[in-house]
Amino acid sequence: MSDIRFIAEWEPIEFILLALPNKDTDWDYILPEAVDQYRRLVTAITGEGLKVALLCHNEMEAKEIMKDADQKLISYIPIEYNDTWTRDYGLLTVMRNDRLCALDFGFNAWGLKFAADKDNLVNLNLDKKGMLQPLTYRNERDFVLEGGSVESDGKGTVMTTSRCLQSPNRNGGKTKSEINQELLKRLGCDHVLWLDHGYLEGDDTDSHIDTLARLAPNDTIVFTGTRNFDDPMFEELLAMRAQLTLFRTSEGDPYNLVELPLPDPIFDEEGNRLPATYANYLVANNVIFMPTYSQPDKDELAMRTIKIAYPLHKVVGVDCRTLLRQHGSLHCATMQIPEGILNL
Repeated sequence: MSDIRFIAEWEPIEFILLALPNKDTDWDYILPEAVDQYRRLVTAITGEGLKVALLCHNEMEAKEIMKDADQKLISYIPIEYNDTWTRDYGLLTVMRNDRLCALDFGFNAWGLKFAADKDNLVNLNLDKKGMLQPLTYRNERDFVLEGGSVESDGKGTVMTTSRCLQSPNRNGGKTKSEINQELLKRLGCDHVLWLDHGYLEGDDTDSHIDTLARLAPNDTIVFTGTRNFDDPMFEELLAMRAQLTLFRTSEGDPYNLVELPLPDPIFDEEGNRLPATYANYLVANNVIFMPTYSQPDKDELAMRTIKIAYPLHKVVGVDCRTLLRQHGSLHCATMQIPEGILNL
């Protein structure tokens, strides 16, 4: 039994980490729309009484942008970053010998696809600025790992995808066995569920697990599916579903499977399909923030479906069509932080 436990997303948290778009990020071409997207997202989070740690380039400008949100619940952190996807460069939290540890993994922008020099230093700089509790920071930067690529049940099981974690541009194309050893050593995970199928058109993360399938309480997996035979992703999502039926818990039991609908196709200005998915939701204490896409019937069905897996949680929908224009969604833009990590 490992002395390390990778905390599940549905366990208690104190803060949600976000980064505000600015002119130096990839949002520059639609900056007013992007800023409004984040304003609405932060307002929704604070509206449920949850604290936000907001990375920003200019604190005064950020406060003006967020003036209608509950200021008592927002901590502003002036710091440099390339972009706003805190899920993938934010800290991952584990319990290590009954102490909280904030793990700082390497981030290279999803396999060297974009600039990441500043994103990769955010956690290190937070520690240097004294914004992390003493002795919580742990340097794991010799291994590339994005938060959106791993799902934890808090009991030693991790679910991930082979397309992502075996990408040659991340950790040199390690074998599953080699990566299993890394996940055991760093996250304490002794049971790894490798998903070999499933992808979303327009996704540039190499099939992050948080776009496809999510671990939920009570040995449940919530996943993206489609019954549309004409959808180009139908065969892959069907193969993914078939593999999910074969997954077993560490005790050898099958998982309860809950299938989310696939949003109707959404395209960018050049006609390229964007990776819309309802699986990219955030669990934050007793609330689930779920992306919506101005598709009333599908949005409502997705919210009702998530309630099957989380019957005691309140589900709050947030329109994420702007986030989608940069090929991400709600979970990608947020990172949950348990109490005892940030010193704000």
